[in-house]
Amino acid sequence: MKPIISASECASESAGPRPPVLLDVRWQLGGPPGRPDYEAGHIPGAVYVDLDSELAGPAGDGGRHPLPDPAEFGAVMRRAGVNRDSSVIVYDGGQGWAAARAWWLLRWTGHRDVRVLDGGLAAWTGELSKETPVPAEGDFVPEPGALPLLDADGAAALARSGLLFDARAAERYRGDVEPIDRVGGHIPGAVSAPTVQNVGADGRFLPAAALAERFTGLGADGDAVDIGVYCGSGVSGAHEVLALEVAGFTAALYAGSWSQWSADETRPVATGPEPR
Repeated sequence: MKPIISASECASESAGPRPPVLLDVRWQLGGPPGRPDYEAGHIPGAVYVDLDSELAGPAGDGGRHPLPDPAEFGAVMRRAGVNRDSSVIVYDGGQGWAAARAWWLLRWTGHRDVRVLDGGLAAWTGELSKETPVPAEGDFVPEPGALPLLDADGAAALARSGLLFDARAAERYRGDVEPIDRVGGHIPGAVSAPTVQNVGADGRFLPAAALAERFTGLGADGDAVDIGVYCGSGVSGAHEVLALEVAGFTAALYAGSWSQWSADETRPVATGPEPR
């Protein structure tokens, strides 16, 4: 099953005999919150899920958006009506980062049927609803570990032995600017691969062949090279993991990402356009 779905396919499945569970995860880095946008209009039947409070734990040693407690995440998903055998479609405003975070968390905790609406709400041409659904309680119970996950030491090791992609903007990778974290730069050995280059002007993913060509050009080599991804706080990095899956690659996510790495003054920092 492809990890993304078109708006027309989403509409067709939603009108079918077994409609998917729809999750609206609109979010912007630094705000404003996505719920007002959701209340102003959302895909009919979609349940709002808040990234900062429900798809992440409290900021701290694990970075700005550490992984949520699995039990608490499971409770959120059950309240949204997610069953272990549900088909789940997640979407955001169009950037895809927040939707990818929800996709990754569900996949990491063992849910097998999760897709991201390609292009997000911006691609949806159907009617919108202001009604807030109250779905029946789901039965999904998270079982973490279904997708590969890196900690800081694992990311450092992979940057030496495999391929570690930095999904942030190139200027943050180089250390030219750092608007959020303690210091600019990148994990030594990491390769710059901004996730914004995985989509077209319409916010939809490039074709699988084009993505595969991009990642191969950056050093990906099928199963011969282990791949990992990090970003600022584990959100846009999930989008790159999704893009890699579309292209046919499996990648681990360093969820703590640069917000965790750079907060530790004992961790080395590289600057400039080269990995080391």
